[in-house]
Amino acid sequence: MELLLASYKCMKHNPADPTWDARDIFILSKGHGALGLYCTLSHLGYFPMDQVFSFGGFGSSFGCHADRFKVPGIEASTGSLGHGIGLAVGMAMAFKIQGSGRKVFCVIGDGEANEGTVWEALMAATHLELDGLTVLFDHNRSQGRALPIFNPVEKFESFGCDVKRVDGHDIDALCSAIQSERTNVRVVVADTVKGKGCPTLSDEVYAWHRRAPSEEELASLVEELDAAAI
Repeated sequence: MELLLASYKCMKHNPADPTWDARDIFILSKGHGALGLYCTLSHLGYFPMDQVFSFGGFGSSFGCHADRFKVPGIEASTGSLGHGIGLAVGMAMAFKIQGSGRKVFCVIGDGEANEGTVWEALMAATHLELDGLTVLFDHNRSQGRALPIFNPVEKFESFGCDVKRVDGHDIDALCSAIQSERTNVRVVVADTVKGKGCPTLSDEVYAWHRRAPSEEELASLVEELDAAAI
């Protein structure tokens, strides 16, 4: 959530006019996190929060992956992982050619970064010196049981990216990294904890990777979040 909030804090956008010609672009490449994006957009005034409660329901516009034709503020429909960053690179290239000054922000997951398309996109982006592109790498180590990406800063730097590493739950630190001077594509390696604020979730991340809580579990999780916020 902090990655999303920080991105929009640093972006030019207008909830009253989601298709504003001068807007910056946000793409959630790890599209299975769509619920977080819906909540962020609602918080910013793109649509009422009560609409989001239909999430994943039959006939709902708010699907488990976002659809740009159904939800205001969504710039890219997602599905298979690893493709959102390619869209972001293409848009950033177009803006550079146009000389528009518009910026592109893209959140990718560390599990998603097992996909070769992520690195192919970055090779093109750094070759084209797309300094209007910011990639936020959600380093929550969710892929630890698959192909762990060790030393992500060095990995991204080896592809020519301008890299900053920060606490991914610190919005001010994220904004500082996003807005700092860069010479090429900015990658922000954001160290995060899945389920931050809820020990029930963060202590058993794989058990909660893809399941919804019961009403009783939800009440307990909310209590944990409230306690963490005090």
